[in-house]
Amino acid sequence: MLRFPTSKKTFMDQIKLAIIGTGGMAHTHASAFSAIKEVNLVACCDVVRERAEDFAAKHSIPFVFTDVDEMLSTIELHAVTNVTPDRFHLPIGLKVLDKKLHLLSEKPLAETFQDARMLADAAEQAGVVHMVNLSYRRSAALYEAKRMIDADKIGRVMHFEADYLQSWLAQPAWGDWRENDAWLWRLSTDHGSKGVLGDIGVHIFDLAGFPIGAYETVQCVLKTFPKAENDQIGAYRLDANDSFTAMVEMENGALGTVQASRWATGYINTLRLQIHGEHGALRLTLDEKDRWDVLELCLGDNLLKGKWRGKKCPPVPDNYQRFISAILNGHLGEPDFWRGAEIQKVLDAAYMSDYKQSWEQL
Repeated sequence: MLRFPTSKKTFMDQIKLAIIGTGGMAHTHASAFSAIKEVNLVACCDVVRERAEDFAAKHSIPFVFTDVDEMLSTIELHAVTNVTPDRFHLPIGLKVLDKKLHLLSEKPLAETFQDARMLADAAEQAGVVHMVNLSYRRSAALYEAKRMIDADKIGRVMHFEADYLQSWLAQPAWGDWRENDAWLWRLSTDHGSKGVLGDIGVHIFDLAGFPIGAYETVQCVLKTFPKAENDQIGAYRLDANDSFTAMVEMENGALGTVQASRWATGYINTLRLQIHGEHGALRLTLDEKDRWDVLELCLGDNLLKGKWRGKKCPPVPDNYQRFISAILNGHLGEPDFWRGAEIQKVLDAAYMSDYKQSWEQL
């Protein structure tokens, strides 16, 4: 049970929210929450004071901290969003949940399935709203694909292909990664990175599994291509995987491929999902061209011609809106920490599969 009343009328005037971690993604959080009238963005925290102060000035945040414990014990809060690097999701998340504050955590939820389960258990015991920011859940096309599969519109799912394609290691559309700490840490396990599998593989595994169902087995190959002399730039040892390809079997028997790369020339930031059923097929493309609400269908007579048609889908809320709505209305948020743990279990199996060169059962 959530600790807040289910009636919106009896809730506080505004939800007092703090952001922990003020790097690049935190600006997206701040902008999104600032646009929700029920939210009062009251504090931010970062170990680098100058960065936190600049962030607070940009987003009109009154309180700035460099220590999480100090922030949590100093000011009144109702909710926190954790936008720190992967390795800090568990320790910071546990501190927030110990205060019984609602928590939105960046993905992946934790570095291992065991740690993700620990966070999910702690959140459930705290009785608060808990969500993991799998940001591509704001795609209306994705929800329509799930609805159609659940309604048996394409029959039994037989096969699918899912990819997440980036190319910032091959071209400077987002700046030169060699000179930017925000990109370099993602290439270094010493700095908390789980590589492309942990960073964006979490998105593509969730994107495919959400409409199709649970994963049963996985076989994965991880690759780290040479990128610099001695694979080192300054303090960063460039050893995190930057590409992966996985073969999977789902609990419903469907076979699929899931892959991601930072070397996908010809793409900037694109997710693709194609699902083939006995009686039809669905596909969607999520990129910077704003096609997030279009689901392509191959059904009926079009099957004979291999012809696809686009379907405009009704809008769905983003995770920031879902998080606040869940707090206000006293219900669970989605995707929750249990979903984050479920996907982390798939990622752990993929890492083990690469290490053992074997199929891994989930």
